[in-house]
Amino acid sequence: MASALASKMGLSSLRRKQAKNFNVTIVTMDADLEFSCELKWKGKDLFELVCRTLGLRETWFFGLRYDVKDTMAWLKMDKKVLDHDMPKEEPIVFHFLAKFYPENIEEELVQDITQHLFFLQVKKNILEEEIYCPPEASVLLASYAVHAKYGDYDPNVHKPGFLSQEELLPKRVINLYQMTAEMWEERITVCYAEHRGRTRDEAEMEYLKIAQDLEMYGVNYFSIRNKKGTSLLLGVDALGLHIYDPDNRLTPKISFPWNEIRNISYSDKEFAIKPLDKRADVFKFNSSKLKVNKLILQLCIGNHDLFIRRRRVDSLEVQQMKMQAREEKARKQMERQRLEREKQLREEAERARDELERRLIQLQDEAHMANEALLRSEETADLLAEKAQIAEEEAKLLAQKAAEAEQEMQRIKVTAIRTEEEKRLMEQKMLEAEMLALKMAEESERRAKEADQLKQDLQEARESERKAKNKLLEITSKSPYSPVPLSANALPPDGTNFNFSMENLSFDFKDTDMKRLSMEIEKEKVEYLEKSKHLQEQLNELKTEIESLKLKDRETPLDILHNENAEKGTSKQSNFKKLTLQSTKSRVAFFQEL
Repeated sequence: MASALASKMGLSSLRRKQAKNFNVTIVTMDADLEFSCELKWKGKDLFELVCRTLGLRETWFFGLRYDVKDTMAWLKMDKKVLDHDMPKEEPIVFHFLAKFYPENIEEELVQDITQHLFFLQVKKNILEEEIYCPPEASVLLASYAVHAKYGDYDPNVHKPGFLSQEELLPKRVINLYQMTAEMWEERITVCYAEHRGRTRDEAEMEYLKIAQDLEMYGVNYFSIRNKKGTSLLLGVDALGLHIYDPDNRLTPKISFPWNEIRNISYSDKEFAIKPLDKRADVFKFNSSKLKVNKLILQLCIGNHDLFIRRRRVDSLEVQQMKMQAREEKARKQMERQRLEREKQLREEAERARDELERRLIQLQDEAHMANEALLRSEETADLLAEKAQIAEEEAKLLAQKAAEAEQEMQRIKVTAIRTEEEKRLMEQKMLEAEMLALKMAEESERRAKEADQLKQDLQEARESERKAKNKLLEITSKSPYSPVPLSANALPPDGTNFNFSMENLSFDFKDTDMKRLSMEIEKEKVEYLEKSKHLQEQLNELKTEIESLKLKDRETPLDILHNENAEKGTSKQSNFKKLTLQSTKSRVAFFQEL
């Protein structure tokens, strides 16, 4: 009984202990994180824990978003986590996302992790068509996304079909053109091959630099009504507040930069914005819900604070971060140069090895051919010797027959027939015998000459055989690796002699190196305009290439609006400058009359 009571008390104490914590799941663009939080934790405690886990120091861009009913909200830093109006079912899910966007990606983002998280979020928004992206820019952005994932293009590795499982283009773009997946891959790969030499971070930065010029980049849209009840869209971004027609999210009708706004407030569903220009009236608008007003106010305050912060001297923390980032960039560049040099030396060594192997194969072929020539020479010499022997025997036989004929002629002369007829016949026979003997003598002489010629041929064949043997000895005595000289910087083909790696390939951060790096950075700034011009030319070239395959009847309203803006030469920046040229008073009046 006592043991049962003790076990119940232990179970109840365990439950009380467990009740002091609650579980949350943080969904980032890279992975899902799980934490056990104390009941007393505020939003700031959880947010800082997530940032520490990610190694993120540029925390002011991010926030923890949660979904509630048909809208979304951001976790407040000074409020307890469990006091927020959200579902309390564990694990409570939050999304770690960029809440505010920089004006200039390249100048403001310092940490690689910050850049990477922005890259993943912007890419997701473009693919899900939350940010409109024209087709030609979609192809170029896809090529940078591929480079960020796969590194430098290698035709031996990245063969046709390697992008078949990748989601790289918005479905709207794919449906707009009469092109197969293979054709899209080919277009993307052509651009991808041009990015050779960039690191992953550089490819992600190039992606973001192009994306930040898109009209819908970094803009939060809200449905509002002015005092006349006209339905409009309010856009909040890093530059200020923008008023849009509900059917046109690309080009605002009115814009108010943050430096023209004095105060922002709301009462119930009515929002009031007081301009800095005292001559201008306070302009008001209504939103659909009170929660939406709270969200608008959060975004306005945060963006306004960052707008002011950018125009002040960096804090000590940001200065330290930028200095560390510069040092890290310099270190990476030095490391990259070292790896490039090592790669170059290895390539030279491989080329030297291939040349040696080619030379060895060539020498082996020559030796094989010389050996075959030697065998053929030996066979020819044996054949000629045999022929010479046969000719010599035939000459001897003919000489013997000639001697026998001479003897026969002498015998016929001694035993001459007395009668004239016999004498005449004998003379005739003797004449024939003489002619036969003469022919035999000529034949014998010819055979003798032929035998001499065969002996001479045999001598020449033996001389050829001697030369072939000498050549074979000369070839086999050569070293197969000696003919090809290596350059002073080339690596030996065998890794065992790689003795200079730690000496010749080490680098220090010397003053000369830092000065040279500073000069390179200045050079990059000078080349920025040229790169922008090249980017525009590249986009125009891509647009021209695929324009003939476009299906006009599938164009969306945003496609049509973008094309109209392109024909007018209107860009995001030029339109913003044009709208802010008017006085604040006239813009407020125009807003009220819409």
